[in-house]
Amino acid sequence: MKLKGLFWILSFLLIAIPAAVTWIVFYTSAPLYILVAVEIIALLTVIYLVFFYRRIIKPLQIIGDGMELLKEQDFGSRLRLTNQPDADRIVELFNRMMEQLKNERLRVREQHHFLDLLIDASPLGIIILDLNGNIRSTNPAVFKLLDLPADTDIAGKKLIDISHPLFAELLNVKKDSAETIRLGDANVYKCTHSSFMDKGFTNSFYLIELLTEEVFEAEMKAYENVIRMIAHEVNNATAGIVSTLDTLETTLQEMEQPDAGEALRITIERCYSMNRFITNFADVVRIPEPQLREYELNAVVLSCKRFMETICLNRNIKLVLELCDTSPIVHIDSVLIEQALVNIIKNSAEAIEQDGTIRIITGHSPACLEIADNGKGISKDAESKLFTPFYSTKPQGQGIGLMLIREILLKHGCTFSLRTGPDGLTRFKILF
Repeated sequence: MKLKGLFWILSFLLIAIPAAVTWIVFYTSAPLYILVAVEIIALLTVIYLVFFYRRIIKPLQIIGDGMELLKEQDFGSRLRLTNQPDADRIVELFNRMMEQLKNERLRVREQHHFLDLLIDASPLGIIILDLNGNIRSTNPAVFKLLDLPADTDIAGKKLIDISHPLFAELLNVKKDSAETIRLGDANVYKCTHSSFMDKGFTNSFYLIELLTEEVFEAEMKAYENVIRMIAHEVNNATAGIVSTLDTLETTLQEMEQPDAGEALRITIERCYSMNRFITNFADVVRIPEPQLREYELNAVVLSCKRFMETICLNRNIKLVLELCDTSPIVHIDSVLIEQALVNIIKNSAEAIEQDGTIRIITGHSPACLEIADNGKGISKDAESKLFTPFYSTKPQGQGIGLMLIREILLKHGCTFSLRTGPDGLTRFKILF
């Protein structure tokens, strides 16, 4: 029972007893002074109870009301003073505590609001996981960096359940560490795995930073320096060699030594081939800026169909066009895009080797182009190295085909990917 209830019971007893005594004295003809004494005692009891209530019970009741405010987390309300020094000290302490709690809650809310704004505005992709490893929240940069539709619902899902390949790679990033990840879409990401405390529990989160532009720029500068040095040395050497061989060939012809002259001619042709080989590498860093015009994507595909069929003919590969009824309109340099398209078809044909099918598909919303083949496919290890200088999956490959394609598409502002799906088809997808 609460103290207030005990007080009222005590009050009833202290008043009831003098009243009973008064009744007995009045009806038993007791002396008058006894009756007066009983009434005085009763009056003093009432005065004492009022004093006791104001000094103890009422302050305790006010403090109890304060406990209810704390329970309901109503930090905006305050307790009023009781005019009792002892109780008022407690009330003032309680009010100061409530003011501090209110200010602390306001500060935390402001910090959380600022943090939410900072996360939403951050160019870094931020993925926060809950205690079960499910995605609790993400910021808009995640969808932008990974080219995911803004309405994609990934909250509550595990990383492995998201179709984008980067989410599976995040599982391999160790806690409190950072790794650079390359994907088949030619993009390079720096992924950091860290954690923070929330309500006493450790929650993991990932930071995703797109490094594609910086990495490509550094690669191209290094590539250009290497090619310039190699081309200078090779051209100087072959120029002297070819000049000497030409003179020697003329001399042998005058001496009527046709076999030796033929051997020298073959050697000269090899020198010219070496020059062309170096020139192919140099062309990658000398791709002109695209002259953008409006074209129908279907028409661009059809314009180089005959040349692409020639690539496939000797390998018994079917080239199937699946063009949408209404051609997408794209702003491109048709010459450069055709060059990239031919290189993609050539790679697909070499992956198939013999007897296969290459499908070219166009689509709307957004304008897209897909080249799919049923070749041997791309391994996970090779997928992470695609579009890097000098890397090739072919034994005799030079590693410049995909670089050329990459540079052309990047100059057009396209997003693209190259990977083998679960169905065994290798798809090169381009979004304009």
